[in-house]
Amino acid sequence: MSTKLVLASASPRRKELLEQIGIEFQVFQVDLDESMRPGEAVLAHVERLALEKAQLGYSRLSAQQSGLAVLAADTVVEIDGQVLGKPASTQQAAAFLARLSGKKHKVHTAVAVVTRAKALHAVSSSEVEFMELSEQQIAAYVETGEPMDKAGAYAIQGIAAQFVVNLNGSYSGVMGLPLHETARLLSACDISSMISI
Repeated sequence: MSTKLVLASASPRRKELLEQIGIEFQVFQVDLDESMRPGEAVLAHVERLALEKAQLGYSRLSAQQSGLAVLAADTVVEIDGQVLGKPASTQQAAAFLARLSGKKHKVHTAVAVVTRAKALHAVSSSEVEFMELSEQQIAAYVETGEPMDKAGAYAIQGIAAQFVVNLNGSYSGVMGLPLHETARLLSACDISSMISI
């Protein structure tokens, strides 16, 4: 019996990335509280959210479908030990971008796959360096609307690509789904891309 893969995310970026490596899947959106718990470390936080999203998707769908694997991911931006999630307002988006201006920050993306027998997860951490941004550049970028549903208030695959001086790590991980780690987890659950790794 073949395993059916479900992506527990409404993110168009994660959908595009999964399609990029030739994986067949369905999409099922899950919503949960993404707040950090008191005293929770950044990596523990992002791993927990990815796993909880995958588990929630599996629990909602497994009664209707057998042979199911549910994939989920979560991304956070960390600078000076502080997490920048998705901005709640244009003012917060501008404040996030001002924090990132001229500095290096980390992007952590956790990916999890849950099946009847397994719950696997991995984390990809990358370092991104931004150029110095003027107030005018920040205001113009925020006005495009692109920062509003992105961790850290920017999309590396979008207009903000021009702000990136250096990237050390996984480009797909910064986008929201590290493809190397994802393919390895899927392979461990007998789901292969066009070229198995």
